[in-house]
Amino acid sequence: MELTFLGTSAGTPTRTRNVTGLGLQSGGPRQWYLIDCGEGTQHRILRTRLSLMQLRAIFVTHVHGDHSFGLPGLLSSASMSGRTAPLPIIGPPALQPFIETALDSTDSSLGFELEFIHSHHDFLWQDEAVRVTSWPLSHRVPCHAFRFEERNLERKLLTDSLVADGIEAGPDWGELQKGHDVRLPDGRLVRAADYTTIVRAPRCLVVAGDNDTPSLLEHACRDAHLLVHEATYTQDVADRVGPWPQHSSAQQVATFAERISLPTLILTHFSSRYQTHGSRGPLMADLAAEARGAYNGRLFLAEDLRRYRLERDLSVSEVSE
Repeated sequence: MELTFLGTSAGTPTRTRNVTGLGLQSGGPRQWYLIDCGEGTQHRILRTRLSLMQLRAIFVTHVHGDHSFGLPGLLSSASMSGRTAPLPIIGPPALQPFIETALDSTDSSLGFELEFIHSHHDFLWQDEAVRVTSWPLSHRVPCHAFRFEERNLERKLLTDSLVADGIEAGPDWGELQKGHDVRLPDGRLVRAADYTTIVRAPRCLVVAGDNDTPSLLEHACRDAHLLVHEATYTQDVADRVGPWPQHSSAQQVATFAERISLPTLILTHFSSRYQTHGSRGPLMADLAAEARGAYNGRLFLAEDLRRYRLERDLSVSEVSE
């Protein structure tokens, strides 16, 4: 499972950071999922290996513009590139009229069907690669986190049992390893569950939208190996700004992650006031220092176009190639 950050800025872009967008690859070598789509997301996608033709679904945490303004343009570009496969769009109910109005008002039509699915507290969506559930958060508008759990893990054949039961090597073994039951020429039904085993845990990650109460994700993060969460401010700036924006500080998120023993935390959605270098204003290093002061797990501060991989051994690393 691989994450590509297409934008890591909150509210407005900066010279080095676009607004929110995140690509998740899982399953096939090129199939992927998009979580949030701020303005300019399609420009970032052009600088990656991601293709709108292989996009399996779009998940939108909430309707604020820095998470959704890029959708009409991205969908139009997908159509002009020749996409014909239906595309599920999962998000709040207000997303559908926004997209439809933008397309209608600009005389834009799509060559594929949009399947609008409303996220809610008992939401479930899945395909052959991932199982996705949603969790409500605390923000100024309805907002959700999405938990992605790997499905259909590779199976190991129990060859000794197959041989002992007189099931000869051949195409049937291949079907069993894919998880398919087979019927032998002698009429016996051989069940994959009896002759295969899954040797590793499914990978699981949680991607949160805007949220001022990280503890709401305690159950969503149970058995999760990675959390992606906003850290819009350092705590001193959050105290000065006040509660109205309903965002989290790096300290809040890191303290929560430490309390639940979360293995890996990736912070994103940083206020545009934070700079990578400079002598004026707060720095990204301040966010990093605050988080590291409260959290002892594996910590990353996301950067635009950086890729992070959740490996099969459940470790997380930055992809360098």
